[in-house]
Amino acid sequence: MSGIVVFGAGGRAGRRVVAEAAGRGYTVTAVVRNPAKYTDLAGEGVRVVAGDVTDGASVAEVAAGHDVAVQATARLDMSSEEFYTAGAHALAGGLARAGVPRLVALGIGSLLEVSPGVRVIDTPGFPADARMFSLGHAAELKVFEATGPDGLDWVVLAPPPVMLDEEAARTGRYRIGGGQVVGAEEGFSFADLAVAVVDEAVSPKHHRCQVAVHY
Repeated sequence: MSGIVVFGAGGRAGRRVVAEAAGRGYTVTAVVRNPAKYTDLAGEGVRVVAGDVTDGASVAEVAAGHDVAVQATARLDMSSEEFYTAGAHALAGGLARAGVPRLVALGIGSLLEVSPGVRVIDTPGFPADARMFSLGHAAELKVFEATGPDGLDWVVLAPPPVMLDEEAARTGRYRIGGGQVVGAEEGFSFADLAVAVVDEAVSPKHHRCQVAVHY
């Protein structure tokens, strides 16, 4: 494998994906908006570069020469729907131009179903601000789904709809479910989410779908 490009490498999930991939000996390009703020990411096998996940030309430039991309970005200075829609279009187009066939994206547990056809965000009392953020991820998913069976080979990994544990040590343990909420009562950690992401990046098992990842 010639390398993994990680968009949003400076975030809580992105940092752990970079560390997990580099720890396994893979070459990683860590994409952030301002590399000067993330010099600590650089290390053996890790190169930090500037890039904009909402710009297809930027995506194509930084992704060129890699086998797989990871989408772990988030923006709070613009609407969630605007950001994730723009990012999904830029990734689909930019990765195609760069010749990168595979994308592993981090999803959100609130889009998983609690019963057939009923997502977490559709349940009574779900907070309005969290719903708006979640709908950005839903818009991203629609863009990926529209790429068709001959387009980008993508997968969205959605952890349980709870706050992920930032301190828990890596166990390497996780399971992949379908589109339903599983294991929310057990929580989940960023470290083990990164394990699942890198596993799907280097040994793809799920294609063009959103799946739950849980303990």
